[in-house]
Amino acid sequence: MRYDSDLLYRPPGEWKSYLLQCTIGCSNNQCTFCGMYKEKKFRIRPVADILEDIDMARDYYGPELRRVFLMDGDAIIIKTEELLQVLRKLYENFPKLEKVTLYAGPKSTLSKTPEELRTLHEAGLSRAYLGVESGSDRVLQFIHKGCTAQQMLLAGQRLVEAGIDLWVTIILGMTGANGEGGDWEEHILSTAQMINEMKPRHLSAMTFAPAKGTPLGEDVLAGRFEVCSADHVLEECRLLIEHLDVAPLHFTSNHASNYLPLKGGLPEDKEKFLNMIDQALAGKIRLRKTLNRGI
Repeated sequence: MRYDSDLLYRPPGEWKSYLLQCTIGCSNNQCTFCGMYKEKKFRIRPVADILEDIDMARDYYGPELRRVFLMDGDAIIIKTEELLQVLRKLYENFPKLEKVTLYAGPKSTLSKTPEELRTLHEAGLSRAYLGVESGSDRVLQFIHKGCTAQQMLLAGQRLVEAGIDLWVTIILGMTGANGEGGDWEEHILSTAQMINEMKPRHLSAMTFAPAKGTPLGEDVLAGRFEVCSADHVLEECRLLIEHLDVAPLHFTSNHASNYLPLKGGLPEDKEKFLNMIDQALAGKIRLRKTLNRGI
């Protein structure tokens, strides 16, 4: 298999997946908190090269492969007909294939018609990961997400309506301890409202952790942005869970960035989660230390 670098990014849940590189980098690549693709110039790989890689994967893995993740960021931007060629080739080469997943950018998703998205799902596009980060226009502008909250909501809704299994990620602590990025309660409440309207099947709440070489990471080092305390992040997580009413919702907050690992389902685990957060705030549950949070 051919990769443009040794640094390969995929969602945590795709650790068993064959990583098929379809795009290089991220189509937006302006987010101030993210350092994943900063050194890459975005481009779409020629479909002929992608199809060749699928044949190489068949020779390497054999016909038993069950999961594929389409790298890098925003593979949904590929022309629909070319993406259909990739999906057809994957399912032909791997008859036991169960899932094909990818990262989806909001504007790239909206560039496709609802009919195109349904066609992609029918052809075997199983899941899309959407980095929502926040439901607040103020926060999205602050982090240079490249879209409005309404565009983000519509992109998520279209993926859900197409039948694609939607996994959303949001970021706690994104406004900073002193509100540099906006009002934290507005960030959380608007995010909960967006998730309720979007109705994804999965939601992961991560915690902002400054990354070296990113604009926001540099702001932290220079004292222009103050990272939220653990207690503040827990308060944000509590407020979020309180206001989520999507059912059923697979909820996780167990990324390396999180102080208190949570994993379960809503609404059935809501009271358990709230109780765990309250115990943590009261000092009865030990939190992950900063050095143990993958920073």
